[in-house]
Amino acid sequence: MKKYIQHALIAQIMILALHGAAFAHGVLAGYTETSGIKITAVYDSGEPMSRGQVTVFAPDNPARAWLRATLDDQGEFSFFPDHTIPGTWSVQVRQAGHGAMIHIPVEDTETSESIHLPARQLTTLQLALMIGCVSWGFLGTALFFKRKN
Repeated sequence: MKKYIQHALIAQIMILALHGAAFAHGVLAGYTETSGIKITAVYDSGEPMSRGQVTVFAPDNPARAWLRATLDDQGEFSFFPDHTIPGTWSVQVRQAGHGAMIHIPVEDTETSESIHLPARQLTTLQLALMIGCVSWGFLGTALFFKRKN
């Protein structure tokens, strides 16, 4: 029984140690709208997606890239959409298999400055993993205190 508890504690420590790597693959991307559009992309860890690929799609032809570019070292990129093509513009940021898609509404007239960042949502797998880890921690703690000296 003691070996089981030791193995369980070692497994739990390893899961906690690898926790940061498991969530480092997500990307948060947002935009700031002024006379142009400034794209900002960072990983879940807060590290900028430096030198990531940017593809901009216009609303009148969403299957063909309107513009291709690269993020700077801070994970930022600015462009000026054609305001004669109103609608929802799509911007895709990618790097090494990780990425995000942003949908930006553009009207005929320029709008005032505003900042839009998406809400962070957990996937079903991430939520299940968190619940499993917390449950395993409670079980391990209970078994630890229940053991005979």
